Amino acid sequence: MPIATGITATTKPLLATLSGQRQSVPPVWLMRQAGRYLPEYRALRADKGGFLALATDPEAAAEVTLQPVRRFGFDAAILFSDILMVPWAMGQTLTFGAGEGPRLSPALADHDLRSLTPVPERLDAVYETVRRAAAMLDGETTFLGFAGSPWTVATYMVAGEGSRDQATARRLAYHDPAAFADVLQAIAAQTVEYLARQVAAGVEAVQLFDSWAGSLSPEQFETCVVQPNAWIVGELRRRCPGVPIIGFPKGTGGKLLRYVEGTGVDAIGLDETVDPVWAARELPAGLPVQGNVDPLALVTGGDALDRAVDCVIAAFADRPHIVNLGHGILPDTPIANVDRLLARVRAA
Repeated sequence: MPIATGITATTKPLLATLSGQRQSVPPVWLMRQAGRYLPEYRALRADKGGFLALATDPEAAAEVTLQPVRRFGFDAAILFSDILMVPWAMGQTLTFGAGEGPRLSPALADHDLRSLTPVPERLDAVYETVRRAAAMLDGETTFLGFAGSPWTVATYMVAGEGSRDQATARRLAYHDPAAFADVLQAIAAQTVEYLARQVAAGVEAVQLFDSWAGSLSPEQFETCVVQPNAWIVGELRRRCPGVPIIGFPKGTGGKLLRYVEGTGVDAIGLDETVDPVWAARELPAGLPVQGNVDPLALVTGGDALDRAVDCVIAAFADRPHIVNLGHGILPDTPIANVDRLLARVRAA
């Protein structure tokens, strides 16, 4: 069973859970907990004039990182940043247009990876954000860092933007597997450096986001998801022994078992489509699990939210469990519903 090693005794409930210790009250944090549903975030983003300006201002980004912890008392703060900071540091131009998704150029569908000139200093602001936020956290709140997994990051780098089916990247992986493998390995190498430096600056655990892992055939899942993430886990353990690694391969269903077995992550995040009863039965005994309340149940609130919370807590009552959403919190989520979720968990 892949459990983090080298973790010392801690008073931090979430960090203890990642080390394999089941808590009587499961710890809670929410993906995208720092973001557009919070008025204090919207005000600060408007003042800074855009996402990238905000994310590269260490003082402001540290403030955004801490806003939801101050408001709700979550058991973890997660670094405020974006998975596309890695391709930006690898030399692509990154823009966030108003009302549009992120854009990267030049797109690797039409340009060779070797045409990019790395600019690693673009990440210096992120490491300074970590240092500032870590200095302001209390002794019970775990600080999480993160990065996108190579496959998900590659889909943006190849197409230059997000897409519904990631077809541009999938086609390249079939048409020129050697070239695509080079892209994945370059991302993986930058990701290890990025996460190791987050740890050096103050994060205590990290999450690998593979938001588009569910779009792949079994063969491509192995080569584009399992193998690169396994390499990252191995290298990060070598550089940062004892730091827990959470894997979040969204949409993979039954391939979750292969992901856990093949990557060796210390904990697994589950999206909202996974049956928690199935997961509790089929995943390795004692493996810490994170998730998986439906973000739309959180938007809805009331009895629907209560049932969703109760369901995951009951399903994972016999293993280390972190309550979270099945994906990111939605912008139209009422703040009162977040309060209700936390009250429900902590009264369980």
